[in-house]
Amino acid sequence: MSASGDFQTKVLVVDDSAVIRGMITRIVESDPHIRVVASAQNGEVALRQYEEHKPDVVILDIEMPVMDGITALTQLLKRHPDAKVVMCSTLTQQNAEISMKAMEIGAVDYIPKPTSTSEINNSADFHTRVLQLIRSFGKHRPAATRTEEPVAVKPSVARASAETTKGGFVMPGTGAQFTLRQAPLAMWRPRILAVGSSTGGPQALFEFFKALKGIKDIPVVITQHMPPTFTALLAQHITQQTGVTCVEAAEGMPLLPGRAHLARGGVHMIVKKNEAGQLVLALDDGPQENFCKPAVDPMLRSLIPFYGRDILTVILTGMGSDGMHGSKAVVDAGGYIYAQDQATSVVWGMPGAVAMAGLCSGVLPIKDIGVAIAKKVL
Repeated sequence: MSASGDFQTKVLVVDDSAVIRGMITRIVESDPHIRVVASAQNGEVALRQYEEHKPDVVILDIEMPVMDGITALTQLLKRHPDAKVVMCSTLTQQNAEISMKAMEIGAVDYIPKPTSTSEINNSADFHTRVLQLIRSFGKHRPAATRTEEPVAVKPSVARASAETTKGGFVMPGTGAQFTLRQAPLAMWRPRILAVGSSTGGPQALFEFFKALKGIKDIPVVITQHMPPTFTALLAQHITQQTGVTCVEAAEGMPLLPGRAHLARGGVHMIVKKNEAGQLVLALDDGPQENFCKPAVDPMLRSLIPFYGRDILTVILTGMGSDGMHGSKAVVDAGGYIYAQDQATSVVWGMPGAVAMAGLCSGVLPIKDIGVAIAKKVL
């Protein structure tokens, strides 16, 4: 363990199986900076443990006796709106639907739990995913994830206007600096909108697309890091909650204006021309990029030959740096990048990467970024 408890990330593990709780605890505590401060066999016990230990992260099962995960999540977030809760259950259609509901309520992400104890012990992907998520929320994460008033330039990074031109910003506590690029001219209009997101993405997408209801002149492409079972559900929920028609990508699907096309889990989504010269979607089962599939970078790269300087890209909350290289290629082609700000991101990894690379024309809170983009696409 860490020499100083002050730097440990505290975790609460909630699962009705004592064996599963023990296995997840061993995975979590394989990182010396992370400590499981309590475990619970149902949601009722979990609520009491949370009040006593105030963990940084809760790993929460769905199906439990006495009080299930959704009920516990709802009550917990009512008392503690900033609680970081990761749903963890076996990946069935029913659990996917329940987990999607959990993310709408406020869970920050979902981890598919292997179906047997032997798979949990032997699944490197499960081990890696659990630790990545906890590290991204924990106290020892490398970059600050809460925006304060910048020390050098106002307005704050979180409130940088979409119309702001080049200016320097300093992230407090890190000294890291980034600049904003020139915003697009008032008369500039994109021919396609591309969106990338990951951890915390479903909630951000719902908020973002509410401002874009009525989009009809250009197509939208979205890559959200999610397992295959989830993406069809997410597309349905985007349509239902925002009024923007969203569909899960399929091989050869035409790229239509006024419609959002969501990458299918487990494969990259790219744009190409078919034999008739029509722009369509293709599903690419190539290797992971940035440890992700689908990934944002291949989607963005595929747009450049067809849309060039007419690409508008938005990078929302998420771990890692997926989308940064693709965004640079978009900027080099003459397009524009906007990113979610640090204060409203669950994890300021992906949007932080494009901001710190100096690629953005605006870095905005989630409630403002959709409004800013709507001015260009509606």
